[in-house]
Amino acid sequence: MIGSACFVLGSVPAYLDAVGTTVDGVTYFVGSIFFTSASLGQLLQAQTPEMTGVDEQGQHRPTRVRWRAWLPHDRNWLAAASQFPGTLFFNVSTFAALADYTSFQDVDQQVWRPDFFGSTLFLVASAFALLALEQHGLRQQLRTLPGQIAWINMLGSILFMLSAIAAFVLPSGVPVDDALAVGGTLFGAVCFLVGAALMFPAWRHEVRSATTGGDRP
Repeated sequence: MIGSACFVLGSVPAYLDAVGTTVDGVTYFVGSIFFTSASLGQLLQAQTPEMTGVDEQGQHRPTRVRWRAWLPHDRNWLAAASQFPGTLFFNVSTFAALADYTSFQDVDQQVWRPDFFGSTLFLVASAFALLALEQHGLRQQLRTLPGQIAWINMLGSILFMLSAIAAFVLPSGVPVDDALAVGGTLFGAVCFLVGAALMFPAWRHEVRSATTGGDRP
């Protein structure tokens, strides 16, 4: 949520005008660090069975974290494993954006390519998350919190990809579509923010279901 909020804030033109390009760039970079830390947490959770499916008591019980795993048949793990390197690409692109470049080739190499690769991996991760849903059919999926989170994150990933494409710097030195680049980042980050916020009630529902023996959403 903090990382998404930083990306939302950094995309607001009024904020850029108020603080300048350097502070705005730092805001994006800080947001990318929170993206990465959250993604790492999701990856560790996906490959540590004891961290999921817990009840009221189990959620407070310390467990040994599984730092390495290879679970190619687990779509939840594939989603987390695809997303984590994507966040690292955003670390690179947001850090590189803090530097000054003299040509569009430099911007393409140092900023746009990592941004594009990161957006691509976000799309892959979102696709795996949708495939991991237990319900079939869009209507059934949207009736559950996991389904809502997965589709909101997919929308955010699509917007991030549109932003990356629109931010490509042409030989003339101008981006393809500056408004779409900014808007895609802004509204994509809003989607990720909403999806992250929904994780709280989703987790409470999972814990309550495990405690009472009820059905999972």
